[in-house]
Amino acid sequence: MKRSPTQQELVFQQHKSLLFSIAYHMLGSVMDAEDCVQEAFLQWYIAEQEEFVENPKAYLSTIVTRRCIDRLRSAKTQRETYVGLWLPEPLVATTDPFERWELNESLSLAFLLLLERLSPIERAVYILRQVFDYDYAEIAPIVGKSAENCRQIMHRARRHLPAFPDHMPVLHAQHRQVFTKFFQAWMNGDMEGLLQVLADEIVLHTDGGGKVRTILHPLYGPGQVTRYLFGLQQKVFPVVKFALRSTWINGQPGLIGYLEEAMEDKSRLPQEREETENGKQLVAWHQRILAKGEVVFVMGLTCVDAQVQEIDIIANPEKLRHIPISNGDDNDTTVYEIPASEVRWSDALTRHVGTLKGSLGADY
Repeated sequence: MKRSPTQQELVFQQHKSLLFSIAYHMLGSVMDAEDCVQEAFLQWYIAEQEEFVENPKAYLSTIVTRRCIDRLRSAKTQRETYVGLWLPEPLVATTDPFERWELNESLSLAFLLLLERLSPIERAVYILRQVFDYDYAEIAPIVGKSAENCRQIMHRARRHLPAFPDHMPVLHAQHRQVFTKFFQAWMNGDMEGLLQVLADEIVLHTDGGGKVRTILHPLYGPGQVTRYLFGLQQKVFPVVKFALRSTWINGQPGLIGYLEEAMEDKSRLPQEREETENGKQLVAWHQRILAKGEVVFVMGLTCVDAQVQEIDIIANPEKLRHIPISNGDDNDTTVYEIPASEVRWSDALTRHVGTLKGSLGADY
C-alpha cells in the first residue's frame, strides 16, 4: 500500500536530521547538505508513486550518500584551485548537551578538515561506520561495494587518519571555562594568560576564499598564534564597532562576529587594488559588509584536555550566508568597540564581558 503525501512527509521528518548529518559530514557544507537532503526526498517521493519503498531510511541514506560522493568528485578541481586554506562551512548552535559525545566530536571543524584526506568512497564508508555505526552489510549497498570490500576501504581510511578520539569527553561546562579563559586573555591583551590556555600543538587556520584577506597557511605553536590573535584587531577588523555572539560552532565553543554599525567613514576600509579580479572582489566585499548586522566572521575553537588545540576562523562570505544576520536585540550578543592605541584592552573588556557569560551558560 502506497503512502500518502502526508505519510511521506512524516517519514521524511523522522529521518531528516540523520540525512542532513550524513551529508554535512560528507561535504562540510551546510547549504550543499541541505540541497542533497531535499533532492533525496524528491527522488523518494517520485519513486513511491511507482513502487512502495519498504525501508525509507536505507533508501534515503543511499541517495544522500551517493549524491554527496558525486558532489565531492565534482568539487575536487575547485578545492585544488581554492585560494588559501579551505575550511568547512560552520554549523552554528546545533549541539545539544544530551547528544552522543562521539557525534559532537565528529562534528568539530578539526575532524571535518581531517576527513579531506580521504577519497569520496573512503569518506562515505568511514563516516557511516565510525560516526553512525552502520554495519558493513548496510554500508555495502549504499556505496555499491561488497561488505568485505567496505572493510578493506575502512582499513585504508583509518591508516590515513589519526585514531578516532578516545580521550575522556570534555563536558560543556569545561568547554565554557576554557572559552572564557581564552576570550578574557585575548581581549585583555594578556599574553601569559593566552599562552596558558593554548595547547603546545595549537594550530590556527583562516579561510577567506580569496574574497577576504586572510593568512594562506596554517600557524603553528602558541607563539605564532598569540601574535596573530593580538594583531587581528588592527589588521582584520577595520571598523569602529562590532558585535560578538558567543555560541556553539560545530559542537565546540566559538564566536560569530557581526558588524554593529554601518560604516560611514570609508577611508578606514582596507585599500585594495582594483586592477585584478581578486582586488575587485575584495573591494566589493568590503562595500557589502557596511550594512549593520552583517556576519563578518566565525571563529571556532577545538578544545581538548582543558586547552585550545585548534582555532578556525572562517571569513569567506559565501560560507556565512546561511547564518542569520544580527537583528540588534539578541541577548547573546556582546558589543565591543575597538580600542584606540591609548586605550588598554582590559578597559574595553570590563565594560562588556559581563553579558558574555550568560550566552554560554551560568556555571563558571
